[in-house]
Amino acid sequence: MSQPPQQPYQQPGWYGAPQQPPQPPPSNKTALWIGIGVLGLVVVVAVVAITGFVAPGFFLSDSKGKSAVASSSSSQAPTSSAEDTPAQSPAGRTELPKRTTPLADPTDCAYPADTTKEPAKKVNPPAAGPTPASGTTAVTVKTTAGDIGLTLDRALAPCTVANFLSLAQQGYYDGHSCHRLGTSGLQMLQCGDPEGTGMGGSGYTIPDEIFPQLKYGRGILAMAKTQNPDSGGSQFFMVFGAAELPPEYTVFGSISDAGLQTLDKVASGGVDEAKGPGDGTGPPRVPVTFQSVAVG
Repeated sequence: MSQPPQQPYQQPGWYGAPQQPPQPPPSNKTALWIGIGVLGLVVVVAVVAITGFVAPGFFLSDSKGKSAVASSSSSQAPTSSAEDTPAQSPAGRTELPKRTTPLADPTDCAYPADTTKEPAKKVNPPAAGPTPASGTTAVTVKTTAGDIGLTLDRALAPCTVANFLSLAQQGYYDGHSCHRLGTSGLQMLQCGDPEGTGMGGSGYTIPDEIFPQLKYGRGILAMAKTQNPDSGGSQFFMVFGAAELPPEYTVFGSISDAGLQTLDKVASGGVDEAKGPGDGTGPPRVPVTFQSVAVG
């Protein structure tokens, strides 16, 4: 039995508001009063229309009134669809969260086998055991859409950083395409599945490295996972805009300014929702294929 695709968010009500319950039909007495009310309204409208015609300027007594009517009229104009509207990303960068209590340095890490599915691409897990929990590492992801610079932070998530570096050094990400873009509500690009379906993984899992102060927004790099704890592996998401998420997704680094410009360009191309999971996200119309991941 296939597993549900990994989700970088868990938001109740994401798929829409509940429908309103059906209302009971009006009684004869209610219908009578409605009829009388409609007749009265017609009479009032006729009187006002005549008055407005006789006394020019009745509806627009001053410039303030004119602007109010113009505003009201413009609000009735049809709006373009999300598919036609470019994504609007906030200009400000979200500050990288910090742990109030530092982790032990080194920290013990383990990467148990994922028995729920076969790996999308054969790869070895990182070495288990003591792992450095301080320092940063620069990474450059070369893609067909442009370079994306990343800074991985071991103080935030040492096991996750060790895993990402191991996958990169083994060429796990080379040649794969990012499969999921969100441009409204959740503005991010999700990558890391060589299958390009959102179902693939590395064949093992990594621990969640989360804490209550986690925040997500422009410039944040975080891990995707299923609804189960400690279910991350190879998929990650890069946030270029808004992301109202609970602190359940491991943040393990940040995205460079040049990398955000690349993501903005991809986002401006829009989402192919027809090939998505039905939640407004889907493959980016501007393809993002990883060519190489250089460490250092």
